[in-house]
Amino acid sequence: MRRSEKGRDRPICVNGRVTPASVVEKPRRTATETMLNRFPRMLQEYYVARVRAVEADSDRRKAKIRTRSDAEEYVRETRGKVLRCFGPFPERTPLLPEITGVLERDTYRVEKLLFQSRPNFFVTANLYVPKGRSGRMPGVVASCGHSVDGKTAEPYQSFAQGLARLGYVCLIFDPIGQGERLQYPNGKGGSTVGVGTGEHLQAGNPQFLIGEFFGAWRAWDGIRALDYLLTRPEVDPRHVGITGNSGGGTLSTWLFGLDPRWTMGAPSCFVTTFRRNLENELPADTEQCPPHALALGLDHDDFLAPAAPRPLIVLTKEKDYFDQRGSQEAFARLKRLYTAFGRPDDVEIFTGPTGHGYSQENREAMYRFFNRVTGASDAKTEPALKIENPKDLQVTMTGQVEELHSHTVMFFTGATSETQALRRGKPRGQDLRRRVMAQLQLPARNGAPDYRILRPLRRSPGWPRTGAANYAVETEPGIQVLTYMPVNETWYSRPPQGAGDDPVLLYVPHLSSDLDLSGEPLLHDLTGKVPAGKPFFCADLRGMGDSQPNTCGPDTFRSPYGCDYFYAVHGIMLDRSLVAQRVHDLLSVVDWLADHGYRRVHLAARGHGSVPAALAALLDDRIVQVTLKNPLVSWSALAEADRNNWPLSAYQPAVLRHFDLPDVYAELEARKQLTLTAPWGAVDFTHTPTPQSGPLR
Repeated sequence: MRRSEKGRDRPICVNGRVTPASVVEKPRRTATETMLNRFPRMLQEYYVARVRAVEADSDRRKAKIRTRSDAEEYVRETRGKVLRCFGPFPERTPLLPEITGVLERDTYRVEKLLFQSRPNFFVTANLYVPKGRSGRMPGVVASCGHSVDGKTAEPYQSFAQGLARLGYVCLIFDPIGQGERLQYPNGKGGSTVGVGTGEHLQAGNPQFLIGEFFGAWRAWDGIRALDYLLTRPEVDPRHVGITGNSGGGTLSTWLFGLDPRWTMGAPSCFVTTFRRNLENELPADTEQCPPHALALGLDHDDFLAPAAPRPLIVLTKEKDYFDQRGSQEAFARLKRLYTAFGRPDDVEIFTGPTGHGYSQENREAMYRFFNRVTGASDAKTEPALKIENPKDLQVTMTGQVEELHSHTVMFFTGATSETQALRRGKPRGQDLRRRVMAQLQLPARNGAPDYRILRPLRRSPGWPRTGAANYAVETEPGIQVLTYMPVNETWYSRPPQGAGDDPVLLYVPHLSSDLDLSGEPLLHDLTGKVPAGKPFFCADLRGMGDSQPNTCGPDTFRSPYGCDYFYAVHGIMLDRSLVAQRVHDLLSVVDWLADHGYRRVHLAARGHGSVPAALAALLDDRIVQVTLKNPLVSWSALAEADRNNWPLSAYQPAVLRHFDLPDVYAELEARKQLTLTAPWGAVDFTHTPTPQSGPLR
C-alpha cells in the first residue's frame, strides 16, 4: 500500500481561490522589493578559501606517494573514506528479472529488461547481446547522463549498440528520474518537477535529513545492474567495464571505486576537481556532491583511486563546462598513483575537441581502450549504427514504471523518517541540548566578535525608524553578519551600552532584514512595543539579505538549482551545514550584544530565519524569550512529503536520527516563553520577501 502523501499540494488561498500549492506561481520581484545587498560574493569567497585549503592539504598527502607500499596504503585509506560518504548499502534482495520483449537486429539483439534493485523499486534497462559469437564475451554496464529519454537517448543508444557490434554484452539502464523511471510523472510522459535535475533535487535533497545520499541510491542501481549482468552465461567476469557520460560519468566514477568487480572504467564528461567547479560557480546535482567528501579531503580522483591499478581512461572534452584544467589535475594525481603501483600505462586521459556530451570521438576512445584491455576487437572507429525509435526500446507498456505501482524514492524516505521518529523518541532538557550540539558541531567562540561600522546606505521605505546604524559583525574570518540598529538620528558609532534586565529585541528575517523592516507585520508589531529611546537589532545571517549571493548566474537565489543550493550542498560536503553556520552566526551576534551590555535577548524570527533561531535559542540561556512566525513545522514533514519547497539551506543532515524541530519547540515553550504562529509545512515556503508589495504605514 502506498504511504500517504503528507504535505503534498495542501490547498492555500490565492486571490480568493483555493489553489494547490504546487501550481501557485511565485510572484515576481517588484520595485519596492529591491533590498540592500552589499556583500553578494561573501559566501563564494569563503567557500573558495575553505575548499582551496582542503585541496592543498590533500595534494601534500598525495605528493608523498612514491612506492607501491605508499600506493596500497593510500588506496586502503581512501576506500574507507569513500565508503563513509556513501554509507552502508542495503542488503541484496532478489532482482526478480523479467524480459518484457526482444528486438532482433543484424548482429545483436536487444532484450527489454526489468529488475528490482530494492523490493518493489523497478529498474528499466536494455541488454544488448551480440549474435553469432562463441564463448564468453566482455560485459559493460552503461550509465546515462541527464537525458529526458534515459537509455534510449541517441548518444546512449549509440555507445550501447556500438559496444554490442564490437562483441560486448552491454546493459544500459534508466537512471532514477529519467526515461521510464520518473518519480513525479505527470501522466503525459513528462515530469511535474522536471526530468533529470528537477527530479533528482526534489527526491534527493530530503534524503539528507535521514542520513542517506541520493548518489548512493543511484550507485546501488548500478551495482545491482552488475549483479544481473554477471548472471548471464554470455558474460566473461574477467572483463567487466563501467562507462557513462555527464551524470552517467558521475555514476561511473562512483561505481568504479565502490565495487571491486569492475575490471575497467571509462567515465566521460565529469571528472575534474571540486575546487574548479566551485570557483567556476558551477552547481552540481545532489548525487554529485557526496556528504563528508570535502571534510575527508576527497576530490574527484579519490573516488576512482580505490580501483587502482585497474585499467581506467578518463574521457574529457576541451569545451566542456567541467573544467579541463581540473580534469588534467585529476589525471596527474591518478598517474602518480598508478606509477607507484608500477602500472603507469593503465591510466589514460582522452580529450575530445568539442563540447559536453558522449560524442563519437569520446565513444571511439572508449572502444579503443576497452579493446586494448579485453582484446574483444581490433576496431579503431565506431561501427555503422542504426538508431532506434525510443518507443521500440520501451520496457513497460506505458513507458513508465508507475504502471507497475513501483515505489518511489520518496516512499522509502518517508518510511525511514517514520521509523527514525519511533527510535529517537522525544528528547528533552539536557539530552536534547546534547543531541543538538552533537549534530551542529559548532566551532568554539572566543568572546565578543570584532565588527565594522558601515556607512549608511539607501534602504527600502517603511522602516519603523528614520535611519539605522549598520554593523558588520565578524563571526569568523571572511564572514560578516550584517546587523542593523534602526534609529531616529544619524548614527556612526558603536551601539549604546545596554543596562537593566529588559530583553533587547533581536530579529532574524525570512530572507532580508531590510525588506522585513519595510513591511512585515510581526516586526512592526514587535518594534512598536520598543520605547523610542531603546534600541533593537535585526541580523542578516550569512547568505541572507545583505549577503545574499549573486553567483551561479543572474538571480538564481530562488532557483532550486541556484546559489543558495550551491553553498548548502558544499556545506554538507564540508560537514558544516548552512543551518549550523547560521546558528554560529546568531550565537556570535548574541555574544556581541552581551559585550555591549545586552545580556538578555528576545529573539524573534520568521520563515527561513526561524530554523537557526530556534536552535540558537535552545542552546543559549541569554535568549530568554522567543517569537517565531512561519517556522518550519518539522524536518520530518519535508522527509515525508512527496513535494516540498524548502531550500536545502534549511536542512540539517542526518538530523532525524536524533531529534526534530517539534522537540526544540516543546523545550522553548517550557523554558523560553515561546510564541509560535502560522507554521509552514512542506509546500508553504515562499521566496516572496515580504507579505505585501508596499511599506506598512
